[in-house]
Amino acid sequence: MSLLPYALARPFLFGLDPETAHELTMASLARTQGTPLSLAYLSSRVSDPIELAGLTFPNRVGLAAGLDKNARCIDGLAAMGFGFVEVGTVTPKAQPGNPKPRMFRLTEANALINRLGFNNEGLDAFLANVQRSSVRKQGAKSNLLLGLNIGKNAATPIENAVDDYLICLDGVYPHADYVTVNISSPNTKNLRALQSDEALDALLGRIAERRETLAAQHGKRVPIFVKIAPDLDEAQVDVIAATLKRHAMDGVVATNTTLSRDAVKGMRHADETGGLSGAPVLEASNRVIGQLRAALGKGFPIIGVGGILSGADAVSKIKAGADVVQIYTGLIYKGPELVTQAAQAIKKSR
Repeated sequence: MSLLPYALARPFLFGLDPETAHELTMASLARTQGTPLSLAYLSSRVSDPIELAGLTFPNRVGLAAGLDKNARCIDGLAAMGFGFVEVGTVTPKAQPGNPKPRMFRLTEANALINRLGFNNEGLDAFLANVQRSSVRKQGAKSNLLLGLNIGKNAATPIENAVDDYLICLDGVYPHADYVTVNISSPNTKNLRALQSDEALDALLGRIAERRETLAAQHGKRVPIFVKIAPDLDEAQVDVIAATLKRHAMDGVVATNTTLSRDAVKGMRHADETGGLSGAPVLEASNRVIGQLRAALGKGFPIIGVGGILSGADAVSKIKAGADVVQIYTGLIYKGPELVTQAAQAIKKSR
């Protein structure tokens, strides 16, 4: 159990600009991980293992990509009781992302809007941080799975996007327990076009080919997941499901942030461009999860993410058809205690 209740820190953090608060938090995690000061957020991990995509997930609650874009805080995040942690999104080259301000709290809705735009230090720095982490050095002994999330640079034309994904896949493959291909951020121009029929087919075809080469080269087969948006209709979900199966992808992450503002109309910052995350995304995410499960059938791994702010929210994802879940915005609003609450609720629900 952590020594410092998040309720004491939250007023200070929420008094800061959202991105400043984020940077301060991540810098503090990076400095304190692996030291006695990590007792401030240390929590015992709920044991609730599940086998997915050839991996054993220690429990069913993970961290979604986006919080730790540069993989600086893997050990600190692992200490919070997650069963798996996903870091990134990383791009081949470092890039600053979109102009600031680019992150906004909608506190009354337990939500965020961000238009960060894959700001990160690039693949080389990302891999150095991954390899430096105790989690990676310990391998299977760490009792935590590490997902590495990859994307494309903003300056790369969409017709050349596959090149960026392959560069990143080559780099992260030896170090990942699983890889997530992010084609659903709304903050990189035209990125979501990769979810369309022909573009997705071409991208996943090339990724599947490269995976075979990498599996032979490294002597192991690393599962590949694809992260999709909540702003899809049933026909689009069906096409994506068929494409995932055709190219033998190992799983799907559903979902990213939404462009919809229906649930936050009239609120301060509601009209800011970017992706909306948090409580308002729960219903849309669960709808897509349910449609995916119907289209994919039993046994195809689904990671459910979007709008989890309580144990009941986490359980709703499992009931919708997800096998495991991830949190991000809920961590900001509720603190590390949410990890244990969600893991316990899921375990008790079965």
